[in-house]
Amino acid sequence: MTSGEITEEYFNHARKINDVYYDQIKISDQKAAYIFTFMLAFLISSAEGRNVFNWTRYAKGQWTEILLSGALAVASVLSILFAILVVLPRHIDKSTSLFWGSWPQHRTIFEQAAQRGDIRYLLDEYLDNADVLSLIARQKYRFVSLAFRGLMFTVLAYVLLLLTTQNQP
Repeated sequence: MTSGEITEEYFNHARKINDVYYDQIKISDQKAAYIFTFMLAFLISSAEGRNVFNWTRYAKGQWTEILLSGALAVASVLSILFAILVVLPRHIDKSTSLFWGSWPQHRTIFEQAAQRGDIRYLLDEYLDNADVLSLIARQKYRFVSLAFRGLMFTVLAYVLLLLTTQNQP
């Protein structure tokens, strides 16, 4: 092998990187869907969950109930919002021929590279696409992490609220 020669191993590795990043993006979307579904089911099925959005709880409740209810309301809303932010479409300035949305801009370049037999073009497309997928995955996982923390805080606030209100008449 000469220096600068692109071998099949590099192509396979670049493809694998793209596949792994794409799978990680799908996994983050699935995690967000689970968190969103759990939070929505919790708010619909739990009387305590619904009551934290009732103004009378704050107007007539004790300070611990008010504090925990507010924490539960904020945590549950933020968790749902962060889960939604995971699945929102991303706008990335960089694109490749592997993204359907930018195919019209890349088709001619692809055809020219194919006519020249430009192997380097193909590897560069895989590498550039890996950069884009990596950025998308990092953005999504940041919001998944925040949604999960919101979920944990929701559960904690809910349990504490139940313990606090359980002993009240």
